[in-house]
Amino acid sequence: MKSAFDPGRQNKAIESKIVVALEKIAEAFRVLLWNESKENALSPIQIQILIFLLFHEQGKCKISYLASEFNMTKATISDSVKVLLLKKLIKKHNDNSDTRSYSVTLSPEGYKTAAKAAAFAGRIEKPISHLGSEQKIIVLNGLLNVIYELNRSGIITIQRMCLSCTHHKIHNNAHFCELLQTKLASQDLRIDCPEHSPDNV
Repeated sequence: MKSAFDPGRQNKAIESKIVVALEKIAEAFRVLLWNESKENALSPIQIQILIFLLFHEQGKCKISYLASEFNMTKATISDSVKVLLLKKLIKKHNDNSDTRSYSVTLSPEGYKTAAKAAAFAGRIEKPISHLGSEQKIIVLNGLLNVIYELNRSGIITIQRMCLSCTHHKIHNNAHFCELLQTKLASQDLRIDCPEHSPDNV
């Protein structure tokens, strides 16, 4: 059986080493997120929802969008939202055009909780900051391409990055944004762009 977790396979395939390295980083995220959630008496997904609300427009803060964002069912997200409403960390805004739909925003207390919780990723950003400029660009390009392929294969859903955007084009072997009408260097490529428009590939 082929598995990236087989040390023997890792010795022969750099892809396997990279997969296991990414799993270790994911484990670090899980640990830090769990610590943050325990400190606030919330679940990890509830913390993630608060952080998402902190940085994204209200139009994206609906149950259906959040379910796609976090690759979870609407029922699971709805349950988490109910808890956040009970704890008065978020506020509900009904949609006048659709009585079954509503969006949520942070309450003042939710804003404080989210702003504090959002800092947890700094513990992972710090070692990355020690890499050289060229190393950072190589890592970013590699990860963007991996995420793009995982998105195309349906393993992960919503991705608001340049590579999956209809405005992104390749002109003369260089990245180009038709919305901004500008050439993009590798380090300019976005992974969460507010102007993202899916290319539906």
